[in-house]
Amino acid sequence: MRKLEFASLQVRNLEVSKAFYTTKLGFEEAGIPNPEACIFKYNKGEASFAIRTPIGNLEGKELGIGTSLWFAIDGEIEELQDRLLAEDVTLVGPVRETPFGKILVATDPDGYNITFLQSK
Repeated sequence: MRKLEFASLQVRNLEVSKAFYTTKLGFEEAGIPNPEACIFKYNKGEASFAIRTPIGNLEGKELGIGTSLWFAIDGEIEELQDRLLAEDVTLVGPVRETPFGKILVATDPDGYNITFLQSK
C-alpha cells in the first residue's frame, strides 16, 4: 500500500452531518449525486472525502473513536479557531504545536475528529 485514495465516514444521520460539514466547518459539496452519501471537496478541491449512510448496522456502536482526518489549511489557524468557536463547534482543546505544525481538532456529530493543520 502506498497511498490513501479516498476516505468515507459512516454517519448516523446524513442530513445532520452534511449540515455540520458545510455550514460549520466550511466544506463544499463536490456535486457528485449519491443518495447514500455526500462527497466533499475542500481547499480548492485538493482533498475530498465523504460521509455516508451506514454500510452495516450501527445500532449501539460508538462511531468516531480513534479516527481523525487531517486537512491542511491556508491562513492562520487561530482565525479558524475563532470562526469554529463562533459556530459552536466542539473543539478538542486549543491550538497545539506538533512536529508537523499547528493543529486544531474539531469533533463532528458522530465523534469523528477533524484535524486542521497549519504547516510549518
